[in-house]
Amino acid sequence: MESIVTSGDISSAVVDFSLLSLFLRADLVVKSVIIILMAASIYSWAVIVEKLVKMKKLKQLENEFDEIFWSGNSFEDLFETFNYNQNDPKSKIFCSAISEWKKSNKKRGRSISSNANALKERMNRSMQVTFNKESEVIEKNLTFLATAGSTAPFIGLFGTVWGIMNSFQSIAIAQNTNLAVVAPGIAEALFATALGLFVAIPAVVAYNKITSDLSKYFISLESFIDEFTTIFFRQLEDK
Repeated sequence: MESIVTSGDISSAVVDFSLLSLFLRADLVVKSVIIILMAASIYSWAVIVEKLVKMKKLKQLENEFDEIFWSGNSFEDLFETFNYNQNDPKSKIFCSAISEWKKSNKKRGRSISSNANALKERMNRSMQVTFNKESEVIEKNLTFLATAGSTAPFIGLFGTVWGIMNSFQSIAIAQNTNLAVVAPGIAEALFATALGLFVAIPAVVAYNKITSDLSKYFISLESFIDEFTTIFFRQLEDK
């Protein structure tokens, strides 16, 4: 009787439940689920890091822009300064407006004040187009975080269901409800579930954080467009 117990203990001991062993023992479907989730996790973290670094850089560029813009220099001097900075969205918005103004000056001379409304419309349109382009670039790949956050748990759940099905099949084939027969399939199922949550939770948290920061930044750009338009045409009327 003692030899039988020892044999059972040995058979249980040799079952390896490390993550690598769980992956290697899993069938093709569960392996595919695990690979998809791991790839999604790696790409999600790449997007998260890239966006956080990008936001930090944009804040730095915005502070530098505001410091120079409110220094009291003329719009022509500011244009010469900011026209070389092609990494700052706010600089691009400003330069697009001044470029439109310069084009109007060349075409119609100095009698721009009589066409102020048309000029304002063209400048606003130019700034809005630039704003939309820059917003699209900044938000690139951000939707992947939302997609990963919403779908990863379900992908993991699919792997869970499949692993449990394998466990029941193992019970039916072996006609044995011993834990050593059932445990590997259940472990694979739980591994897929955990991996799905591991992908989804950081993706959702990061998406909410980044979208909140971007929303504030875009509001700042839109406020600048309105403020710059007011200041520019007030100075134009005073000439």
